[in-house]
Amino acid sequence: MLPSVNATVFRTALGQFATGVTVITGLDGDDQLGLACQAFSSLSLDPPLVLFCPGRASTSWPRIRRSGRFGVNVLAEDQREVCEAFGSTSAPKFDAVGSRRTPGGTVVLDGVLAWLGCTIEAVYDGGDHDIVVGRVRELRVERQDGPLLYFRGGHDVPVAALTPSRR
Repeated sequence: MLPSVNATVFRTALGQFATGVTVITGLDGDDQLGLACQAFSSLSLDPPLVLFCPGRASTSWPRIRRSGRFGVNVLAEDQREVCEAFGSTSAPKFDAVGSRRTPGGTVVLDGVLAWLGCTIEAVYDGGDHDIVVGRVRELRVERQDGPLLYFRGGHDVPVAALTPSRR
């Protein structure tokens, strides 16, 4: 039998993996909603599917889920304050950045690297998170510079710091 995994060591080990940072957006009626999310990934090219994993304690996710659709906003390295605002449970999130709605209804944040508009295909149990699979219905690349990264518990990691030097 395997010993149980220590939560602190588990978090430290997974912190060695750099992830990009996204903000998941959506609507509840006319109310714009959003949450910061590092647990995002592409899933399939055909059909075009992505996944993200919101925490079960999120107050925004249940409201977004009811709509059946969500947006994924890929943050740029100069958008740390946006990430902090959308990661907060008390800050007025949309005061940190401008936004617009696409003709398809996706809430897109200003200044993001790229965005995707998705419909919810499936939601699975993922322990203290949900695993949400979305079908991409619309998307656009807005910028070509570096992404905001989450690494070892923080966001102050330039992409160049993760690239080994070639000698």
